[in-house]
Amino acid sequence: MDIDTFWNVIEAARAGAASADKPFDEILVNQLADRPRQEILEYAERFDEVHDALYRWDVWAAAYLIGGGCSDDSFMDFRAGVIALGRQWYERVAADPDSLAGHPEVVQSAGVHDEVLFYEDVNYAASGAFERITGDADAFYEAWRGFHRADPENKHAVDMGEDFDFDDDSEMSRRLPLLAALIHGPTR
Repeated sequence: MDIDTFWNVIEAARAGAASADKPFDEILVNQLADRPRQEILEYAERFDEVHDALYRWDVWAAAYLIGGGCSDDSFMDFRAGVIALGRQWYERVAADPDSLAGHPEVVQSAGVHDEVLFYEDVNYAASGAFERITGDADAFYEAWRGFHRADPENKHAVDMGEDFDFDDDSEMSRRLPLLAALIHGPTR
């Protein structure tokens, strides 16, 4: 599955969720379960790639502002939530995490520290699809071990960019001015 097909799957699930008024992750699992197992594994590989690409301090800082804090686990869920927004928003966030200040759900929840974009279940769509097909909760992980090629050491080592103090309001305002103003107000 190439990256365009991956995003087509995401967009189709978004459209399906909107028209069926069902959760995105449920529709995504349903759509993946209709595909061959090999394609589900390829989807998981692309998901990991785009998920890992957001593993940066500036994106984590955006999650920290939006959620009123953000643990390691929550940051995994936040990145999955950004993917669930679709390709256009994903690319905007990847280019400039401060652009989330313009997302309608972020604007609506500003100041209440709601985990609006934190979407844990999206992380497990591929394994959920495998379980639906096989009836075995471990089937995906067994197939993944056989599919996933041994990574060269540090292949997934990511340059997260410059680390900074998320609790330093002036630093957050300097690095993410739109989000900081939205969340904390312009006077902080």
